[in-house]
Amino acid sequence: MRSLTRSRMYENSFPEKRYQKTLEFLKELVPPPAKVLDLGVKNPFSEIMQEHGYEVTNTSGEDLDNDFSAVKNDTYDLVTAFEIFEHLLAPYNILREIKADKILASVPLKLWFSPAYRSKTDKWDRHYHEFEDWQFDWLFEKSGWEIKETLKWTNPVNKIGIRPILRKFTPRYYAVYAERT
Repeated sequence: MRSLTRSRMYENSFPEKRYQKTLEFLKELVPPPAKVLDLGVKNPFSEIMQEHGYEVTNTSGEDLDNDFSAVKNDTYDLVTAFEIFEHLLAPYNILREIKADKILASVPLKLWFSPAYRSKTDKWDRHYHEFEDWQFDWLFEKSGWEIKETLKWTNPVNKIGIRPILRKFTPRYYAVYAERT
């Protein structure tokens, strides 16, 4: 009973289920301390990684479709890209340019019952790609990475309706850990 309570407390200490799943996956594959380049501006998850012993540097908001300068530094143990690649027109290009030997990336999966995400107020907050797992794997393999581990999980919502019911058992997020071949 005590471990169940501790597990519930741990789970509830994260604002989102995906943060908990991602951190567990990260710690299993690349335990802290590690020097991490996190693609994307500073965000709640980069702060969570720092709280758990990772030394995290974020990119500064540059257009990662055109500016690869941040990933050309080989002093990082790991590059992370959490919910970034679906926003890029050509994620293949930046994957080819990464100098670190390890990467952990996640994306929301394409859902047959939900259209691609597009913000009506922010011209940059939209999904150019919504991947199926095999497409994301292929992207890594084609760009010179060998996939070592993957993880899928659901993201149920507390709403009523057909789509919320489908979200209870349809995986929404997909994470890939890969190493340079």
